[in-house]
Amino acid sequence: MNVFDLKAFFTEEHFLHLIQQYKDYGPLVGISIPFIEAICPILPLVIFVFANAAAFGPLLGFLYSWIGSCLGSILLFYVVRKFGQKRFFSFVSKHKKVESSIGWIEKRGFGPIFIMFAFPFSPSFLINIVAGLSRIKISQFLIALVLGKFTMIAMISYLGKDLTSVFQNPIKALYIGIFIFVLWIVGKVIEKRMDIKENTTEKKSAPQSSDEQ
Repeated sequence: MNVFDLKAFFTEEHFLHLIQQYKDYGPLVGISIPFIEAICPILPLVIFVFANAAAFGPLLGFLYSWIGSCLGSILLFYVVRKFGQKRFFSFVSKHKKVESSIGWIEKRGFGPIFIMFAFPFSPSFLINIVAGLSRIKISQFLIALVLGKFTMIAMISYLGKDLTSVFQNPIKALYIGIFIFVLWIVGKVIEKRMDIKENTTEKKSAPQSSDEQ
């Protein structure tokens, strides 16, 4: 496959044709393409979001892209978390930049993962790997992933193909900023409530001392 074939492959028209060809399978094809993107870093999520919206309509297209992208990220996170001590992942985690990123995520939890997932063109493949190698709670990762991907795909849908228009339109930038901030607050509230619930459960399940019995 030469450069021109490769460029033709990674176009909205090509993926729209692909989705239309297998549309009889319903949401499966719309979900599976962004699912694969989360695992394979060279695939363009933005184009998949546009193609899904064109094939299934704005609402269903958004939903399928969001579900597929989240499921792919969860799978990759789980694989890295499960096999993180194996030779390859152990080698990756010892890289200075990866090591510092892991420490940064472990200290701040929800916030940085949400922000990285929320912006288009962020390397979600690497985010999933670094989060999987870290000791961040699974609940923190899931909240940040679901809300971050929701923000990003909603932003792509709102801005359309001209993603750079946000830099020329202060109103759009303001709306997006407010939207991101609100979802960040929602995520922090959920994270805090889950922490309180976990701590309460741990205290109840902890064995009582002899003085308390």
